[in-house]
Amino acid sequence: MNPTWTKYHIPPQTGLGFTLLQGQLLRVIDPEGEQVADLVAFALGDSTEWLSNGRTFNYNETLYMTQGHVLYSNKSRPMFTILEDSVGRHDFLYTPCSLETFRIRYGVQGYHPNCLDNLTQALAPYGIEQHRIPTPFNVFMNVEVLEGGRLKILPPLSRPGDSILLRAEIDLAVGVSACSAGMANNYRCTAIGLEIAPAVVE
Repeated sequence: MNPTWTKYHIPPQTGLGFTLLQGQLLRVIDPEGEQVADLVAFALGDSTEWLSNGRTFNYNETLYMTQGHVLYSNKSRPMFTILEDSVGRHDFLYTPCSLETFRIRYGVQGYHPNCLDNLTQALAPYGIEQHRIPTPFNVFMNVEVLEGGRLKILPPLSRPGDSILLRAEIDLAVGVSACSAGMANNYRCTAIGLEIAPAVVE
């Protein structure tokens, strides 16, 4: 029997928080193409265990996560397994864009929508405070590591309808933000789609 998917729409430059139970599936979709989605996760009910880029790099021995890779927590527990990936290039190096990002990198004065605020608001019902927001898994973000270690942000490789499918390996509180940083999204911020399916009973 095919699972029934629940669909969500994240408008441009906003975020969403939700619970994902062990075995549930999460599909992150780029409806229009070239749009990054910042994804963070915490063990449900435990703000001291979060999705960790460092542990994930360590155990997978690569900077680029795609189909077949496992994303780990800071306590070395699997959080997600990537089951499908139609793009194959995502970033796990850059922190979520913030007010400081727009002031320092873009010269913006005053308020600008940003992923750090979006994720903080999305995860507030789970007791997650802003200082605990870790480096996100930046779905669809295209970052190259150049000679000497310099980082170059390029337009995402995602095209309209591209997606990545994740399976939750433990119960999670998840936050997703449709990124507001122009450079990461080829200077056009659009929406992100989510689909969640119940756990498949073997």
